[in-house]
Amino acid sequence: MANVLAVFGATGKQGGSVVNYVLNDPELSKKFKIRAITRDVNSEKSKKLKEHVEVVQGDVADRASLETALTGVHTVFILTTPSLGPNGTGIEYNNAKRIADAAVAKNVEYLIFSTLPSIKALSGDKIRAAVSPFDEKAEAEKYMRGLPIKSAFFAAGLFMSNFEEQPFLTPRQTPDGTAVLSLHVPATTKLPLIDAVRDSGKFVGSILAEPEKYQGKTFCAATAMYTFEDVVSIMSKVTGKTVIYKQVSEEEFKKNMQWEPEMFAQFYSFINDPGYFGPDTEKLVAWAAENARGKLHTFEEYLRAYPIQFL
Repeated sequence: MANVLAVFGATGKQGGSVVNYVLNDPELSKKFKIRAITRDVNSEKSKKLKEHVEVVQGDVADRASLETALTGVHTVFILTTPSLGPNGTGIEYNNAKRIADAAVAKNVEYLIFSTLPSIKALSGDKIRAAVSPFDEKAEAEKYMRGLPIKSAFFAAGLFMSNFEEQPFLTPRQTPDGTAVLSLHVPATTKLPLIDAVRDSGKFVGSILAEPEKYQGKTFCAATAMYTFEDVVSIMSKVTGKTVIYKQVSEEEFKKNMQWEPEMFAQFYSFINDPGYFGPDTEKLVAWAAENARGKLHTFEEYLRAYPIQFL
């Protein structure tokens, strides 16, 4: 009889990738029966999910609904979303903690948490504006590691889709036809890029296939490291247009930002030094890529599948 795999965030990029990977993997599709846990079971995305998997209601702010949703579950993939803004501090941590506590209470055997590195710790407490989305996940991971439940962790790199979904990362066209990508960090800054929709499941799939092997480990998940020089070169190759990188001052970068300028400025400074996953970023990404369950998509393959539209 198949074990129940509960997936939080099944209607989004990471959780959806886990669902699709398991459904289409000959081994894991027999090993697990998927239960998607979502706050709104009647949303359009939830209705589509119901065509393939069980969908149940669960509110991350409601412990009782979580325990009901986790009844009979063997393994749970936990994804929580950031709560930004002045009143957001602590919300994501408490939501993650509430899910984990409910999992323990319902005797779930294995927990996989979508975590992120602690910017506060890795920067020596120098970078604070960007800590909320990353450090709340890092604190939740620390809490989960102390619970009486087996666990492993998935830490996604930068989404390849960010270059279109976040306007400051989308090259802007100039009158001469050149497209320019501008940030305040050097062109040599290294980015761990992941095709979140098509590849997140390949990392989590490794844990699901060999849970004992990866117990306690963290997959710092990305296809590879790309500099901004690499990024614009690949964009040029795929689009047939000239794309260049221009380093600007931090003040100019923040001036052009419409949302959370300080947070993003400090975040990309952190990526430049000490690195997205810290000083060992390249080694950690290489290990995760080697242990992923399936071929990962390159940035060039991503852009050919999802053509970018410059601003």
